[in-house]
Amino acid sequence: MSRNRSREAPSEWSPRNAAERYIKHRASDTTESSRSGWWYRLKLFVEWCEEVGLETVSDIQPLDIDEYHDIRAEAVAPVTLEGEMATLQEYLRYLEGLDAVADDLSEAVHVPNLDASQRSNDVKLSTPEAMAMLQYFRETPAVRASRKHVFLELVWFTGARQSGLRALDLRDVHLDDAFVWFKHRPSEGTGLKNNLDGERPVSLPSGVVDVLREYIHENRNSETDVHGRAPLFTTLQGRPSGDSVRKWCYLATLPCLHSDCPHGKDRESCDWTGYKYASKCPSTRSPHRIRTGSITYQLNIGFPTEVVANRVNASPKTIRDHYDKADRQERRRRQRRRMESDRRGYVQQMDFDYENDIGSDD
Repeated sequence: MSRNRSREAPSEWSPRNAAERYIKHRASDTTESSRSGWWYRLKLFVEWCEEVGLETVSDIQPLDIDEYHDIRAEAVAPVTLEGEMATLQEYLRYLEGLDAVADDLSEAVHVPNLDASQRSNDVKLSTPEAMAMLQYFRETPAVRASRKHVFLELVWFTGARQSGLRALDLRDVHLDDAFVWFKHRPSEGTGLKNNLDGERPVSLPSGVVDVLREYIHENRNSETDVHGRAPLFTTLQGRPSGDSVRKWCYLATLPCLHSDCPHGKDRESCDWTGYKYASKCPSTRSPHRIRTGSITYQLNIGFPTEVVANRVNASPKTIRDHYDKADRQERRRRQRRRMESDRRGYVQQMDFDYENDIGSDD
């Protein structure tokens, strides 16, 4: 039985409608966080199309692509431009497959060919900074085993992504066996970046387990999320948003918590100590920068690259190209420590000695 349907030809779609369809098209094989990133990049292109009067995707010409590239190249760093142009190219390939745009229009997109040093950002939470912060939290009763303390402990000692830690439930925390298990649950809003390949157990040193136990038994709010699950980290609304998690990290890494302000400010009057403005402090660090510092730390204390890669769910090549920020002195120390690594378990090496570890990074 045939059906007569009146529908708009893909070539008549607006750039915005086409972008929304592309994101929806990728829903089955990508994570929500990936799609959010793509939408943000495509939205910039869509808004530019609307500004210059490109009403349908069939109006887009190679010269338009070239002009947009040059505008963005002046506005963002090369690594950001690379991501934006790669996303735009995939979007246009999708439209080519639907005969919505001219054949090979995607080839007009110039995706910068960057080397590893250009893609990599050296900013990280250093080991001395991390150890000073963790010492402050562990030794200060008013903040010990608080939510931001526990989050900092887990980011540092697992090297996990923000999204993975946010996704943890109470059932994923195995205190008696000293590990947390990262699980991929996309249908309930907590998919992992690498889908099922991101599922893994990650062992914890005893000091972290002690803090986790205190948090769960004494300080965690007994909330559930919209799916009836019990998140490890909670807000009054249930599971925290990604933005909330980032703010916890900025607050936890304020240097004035444990020492004098390196920027000459008075803590009592400084706007940067507030919940909304901690990210403005030049010394605070995002979850990603703490992850970078953690990975460098794990390598420095003797973990082989393959072990670290498994713990943090990244390939050894990605570890080498993007996360290993050790300087020459650290690399020499690293070689010595690796020769001793067979004599004791890897995780036991992570319970830090304040004096030794604070002096091992810079």
